[in-house]
Amino acid sequence: MDVADTIAAIATPPGVGGIGVVRVSGPRATQIARVLCGRSLPLRRACLVRFLDADDGTIDEGIGLLFSAPRSYTGEDVLELQGHGGPVVINQVLRRCLDLGARLAEAGEFTKRAFLNGRLDLAQAEAVADLIVARTDQAAKSAARTLTGEFSRRVARFQEELMALRVLLEGALDFPEEGIDFLGEAGVGDRLKTLVGALASAERAGTVGKILREGISIALVGPPNSGKSSIINGLCNDDVAIVTPIPGTTRDLVKEVVQIDGIPVQVVDTAGLRCTEDPVEELGIERTWGAVATADVLVVVVDESSSLRLDDEMLGRLPAETRRVWVHNKIDLVGRQPGTETRSDGVHVWLSARTGAGLEELRRALVSFGCDGGEVESAFAARERQLRALRGAREALSRAVEALSEPEIAAEELRLCQGALSEITGEVVADDILGEIFAKFCIGK
Repeated sequence: MDVADTIAAIATPPGVGGIGVVRVSGPRATQIARVLCGRSLPLRRACLVRFLDADDGTIDEGIGLLFSAPRSYTGEDVLELQGHGGPVVINQVLRRCLDLGARLAEAGEFTKRAFLNGRLDLAQAEAVADLIVARTDQAAKSAARTLTGEFSRRVARFQEELMALRVLLEGALDFPEEGIDFLGEAGVGDRLKTLVGALASAERAGTVGKILREGISIALVGPPNSGKSSIINGLCNDDVAIVTPIPGTTRDLVKEVVQIDGIPVQVVDTAGLRCTEDPVEELGIERTWGAVATADVLVVVVDESSSLRLDDEMLGRLPAETRRVWVHNKIDLVGRQPGTETRSDGVHVWLSARTGAGLEELRRALVSFGCDGGEVESAFAARERQLRALRGAREALSRAVEALSEPEIAAEELRLCQGALSEITGEVVADDILGEIFAKFCIGK
């Protein structure tokens, strides 16, 4: 990417809308504004202007807004042109910007320039994309916390404490003959343990933020007629799946996304697992196993009014590492009250999908695999890359605690810890990683 050139792109979604925005960033932005708008624009003041074509004809009438470097989103001169949102009109404005010397921006290039110009660190830059695609209020809040620098400030505090601890360790190494107990007098061991706990807390908060962004995938499995379709209807408060007393009604996967306590949960209703000679039902069962393989949580449904259960062979095919909720459905037919119980094989929930009794207990059980309400409120958006860095920093710090009797080794572990934390905010990051991160952004952002 050449940051010396000028880029342009449409910053609003494709399609027809009331407003369409073209964004321009780079050294030619001011000149493009003067030619396209027919006059110079004052800085940071919205002006009603005509957008002119090459023959000084009117393309559209709208708002021109000019920002000068470094007080702009990208840290460069930035021009925003807000016109009517018809695709033909807004594309004409974009083509005119390209004719005047801009080139079409790559995906995420505006935010990438903001990072390279020091307007955002890498954690904040990634939060921009998370805020745009947030599917729930809580996911948007966690992304906003990261965008405003909360995550970065926490990492900076970790770095400050690490630097202070490294100074003490270096002192112990450089002046061993002085007889000064640098480590004991400064409480280095206790400070390291406190920092390990703080890193673990940050890792947990970031994990919850990742769950808020990506959600949880739930697969409903069980024998035919156990009530899986009724359960998905109850969770969604809608008739998204056909319910009949005929076994094998569900032949294909039925997928719906619901919000439970701010967490997006994708619920997948599947074909009942049984031996069958019906080729269509057999195909549906094959798709069931595909959904089982990718689910974060398996909800195994049994009919409390029937002796029919998944046989040992079917249960044995369920991934042992996938967490499970066992739902005992149709309790209204056997006179049992709704309830929840935690056992060695997972959480058991007794409910009636027909009456709705116990469905709230099931909702609570499902989101408990991700986080509780308090964790949601303190979560910040984090990517898998950032979580790996936090985990690596915590593990290095734990090794330093164990190696305090050998300051050389402990000092090296602190160096590794600091390096891992530097990856989060982009102080140390490879160019290919940057390319991969910003390639996932939309064009115009």
